[in-house]
Amino acid sequence: MVLFGGAEEPLLHGGDLDAARRLFADAPEPFLDLSTGINPNPYPLPRLPADLFSRLPAADAGQALAAIAARAYGAPSAAHVVAAPGTQILLPLVAALASPGGAAVLAPTYAELPRAATLAGHSVRAVRDIANVGDARLIMIANPNNPDGRLHDKEVLLALAEKLRPRGGVVVVDEAFMDVGPSDTSLAADVSRGNIVVLRSFGKFFGLAGIRLGFALAAPALTARLSAALGPWPVSGPALAVGIAALADAAWIETTQRRLAKSAQRLDAILSGAGLEIVGGTSLFRLARTPAANALFHRLGRAGILTRVFAEHENWLRFGLPANASQWRRLQAALARPQRR
Repeated sequence: MVLFGGAEEPLLHGGDLDAARRLFADAPEPFLDLSTGINPNPYPLPRLPADLFSRLPAADAGQALAAIAARAYGAPSAAHVVAAPGTQILLPLVAALASPGGAAVLAPTYAELPRAATLAGHSVRAVRDIANVGDARLIMIANPNNPDGRLHDKEVLLALAEKLRPRGGVVVVDEAFMDVGPSDTSLAADVSRGNIVVLRSFGKFFGLAGIRLGFALAAPALTARLSAALGPWPVSGPALAVGIAALADAAWIETTQRRLAKSAQRLDAILSGAGLEIVGGTSLFRLARTPAANALFHRLGRAGILTRVFAEHENWLRFGLPANASQWRRLQAALARPQRR
């Protein structure tokens, strides 16, 4: 069991190129950012009317997005969907759906999950197995997990929700990477049970993290509470328009899922060829293990390639996907370069 402390300070995550440039001041530009799990080949932006930037977001557009998101993710209806400016904003709000008490987070995982539970007033502990959640009122699980890609059985998660129901407990499942995961493990279709909340990220799979769009899927009684907490106009007009177009584009989604799977296999081959052990991941990122993880992070950084290290797991190094042929060559060359002593 691991106890979590305070949550006053924001956490550091991948994608901080400003910090990378300070750390590796002599690295060549442009930096190749492999420190996130964001699709490097984003959805092509549609042409947006200029008035989307000058007027308040339309309520009809919000309703249309909810309906399309429900179909895309498999939620029962639009009434089971809340759109927000990213799932990051939603995390403390969904954690607050359970009255303050004990919370359990399946770890290791995305560090914002325990932080959000702490912000919502819970006493948070990390557990390594679902069987050890004890009498927690709030359970937070990433499925697929970040950073190791671990998957949890759907029936086990549903049974966990039933176990929590008598004590008013809530199960929050962060499905940020389910777009590239096995869809039959998603709990999106089961949120009408009343104490399950599923989070879905838009920016990662569609490669548009700057749009700041995410969704909570839950029973209507819970989505009403979340909508009230978010207030009016939670999502910008441009984000509504892009979300509607992208989530309805089934052909692009299917083609991209296949392409990402092939890219992940290619990355595995390159990393394994460089002597790294692949220990998990998804089609959007791969987790490797090596005793020289920290040294390799710095060697790649000096070459202008940013990866993701983990202070609590010194042998881990996470790699996102290169975007094009030149970036693939650049990564492979940097991995093959002898380490400077």
